Amino acid sequence: MFKLKGNNVKLIELISLKVIIVAAFFVFSLFTFGFITREVIYKNEKAFDASVSSFFVSFASDGMLQVMKFLTFFGTIQFLLPAYAILVAYFIIKKQYRRAVDISIVAISSSVFMFGLKDFFHRERPELPIVRSFTYSFPSGHALCSFIFCSVLIYLIDDSGLRYLWKWVFSILLLLLSFTIGISRIILKMHYATDVIAGFCLGVVWVILSFWILKRVNYHNIFGKKKTSNDI
Repeated sequence: MFKLKGNNVKLIELISLKVIIVAAFFVFSLFTFGFITREVIYKNEKAFDASVSSFFVSFASDGMLQVMKFLTFFGTIQFLLPAYAILVAYFIIKKQYRRAVDISIVAISSSVFMFGLKDFFHRERPELPIVRSFTYSFPSGHALCSFIFCSVLIYLIDDSGLRYLWKWVFSILLLLLSFTIGISRIILKMHYATDVIAGFCLGVVWVILSFWILKRVNYHNIFGKKKTSNDI
């Protein structure tokens, strides 16, 4: 009979645990988004959003508002579009075409997905926003798109030659940046708290789904080579 060696067994157990954790995040995020949608869109529940808004307004000084206006910029299309373009151009120059295409697909698909949901749900933004916007509120595009962009960077960092400690440091900082961008949207009265939470939930779902699909796409006929470790 074929027997697995100790190291192989540990590797299989580690992979299985990773799959379980990722699947749990996917299901939890999808369930949370569905729950929020039912409560705030179809039942028009506002108590939670009102409580969170009151909490942040209570200590939102002029200085903090300026900081939030600065941070919220990193979730705008004016920042993300050039940032993605730089990433794609870098990998094209490095002749890592598969990775350049994968990043482009994630960027474009997430944006189309986000705008499509906004138009579908038609939720109006909070009254008297500090920064004016003319799109719908649900879900938060800043939360969704910044989380996805930071997740792409985290993946690239994890696949780099950096020391393990620095990979963790940069990954945590990127996640904190994404979460802070989401909070800035609430403080600036651009979004309800549930918009932001829903955006993050969809970000998790879209990252997991996109990476899973792209891992299984065969680009052999496009680039004339097999999938490599440079794939997302």
